[in-house]
Amino acid sequence: MREPISRDARLALDLALTIRHDGNGGVTDDLAGPAGLTEWVRAHLELLPCTATKRADDQREGSATGTAPQSAEGAIGGSTADAAQLTAVRELRAAVRALFARAVRPGEPSPADAARLMPLPEAVRHLNEAAARTPTVPVLDWPEGATPVVHRTPTGAVDDLTAALAHAVIAFLASPDRDRLRACHAPRCVRYFLKEHPRQEWCKPSCGNRARVARHHQRHKATA
Repeated sequence: MREPISRDARLALDLALTIRHDGNGGVTDDLAGPAGLTEWVRAHLELLPCTATKRADDQREGSATGTAPQSAEGAIGGSTADAAQLTAVRELRAAVRALFARAVRPGEPSPADAARLMPLPEAVRHLNEAAARTPTVPVLDWPEGATPVVHRTPTGAVDDLTAALAHAVIAFLASPDRDRLRACHAPRCVRYFLKEHPRQEWCKPSCGNRARVARHHQRHKATA
């Protein structure tokens, strides 16, 4: 039976996976420039709490005033990422990958950056400082005829993408889902993944196939 993956786990994992195999034996960075971050954020709008809350607020305000809702991307400070946002998110990612390496112990971390991981105390401090960039408060939302729900709303005037991601990472690392985190060590793979069933060894079937082929060749070479 497949285990579900929470929103926080998905955000944390997907941020780490912006460092990935390039298909040619090397490693590529999806966040190499502001355009890459913009594209990544647009692909994750439904998962980002800052954008989801902003959309809900805009829709309610629009219904009350007859105005059109604002773009969800505006909730992260603009529809296009800038250099400062890119630097902040890349630094957060470095902390996340260092903490992922700790979480998979005694297993080996992803080979993508195993030799240059951020020191763990620095990674913890950086994650907590990023989360503090936008303190939040619980806000009750109870529309007529609906079930009451609680949103975490920033106390500042502007939602912060890096803080929202840091909150998700902290929630994931403090949850039981952390125990399901693994680094895939199939040939050419550098991904982290969450085990979806007890017998899972690889992040996806293609990695399992490559690993079995490699083992077969290794055994054949040893007996030749």
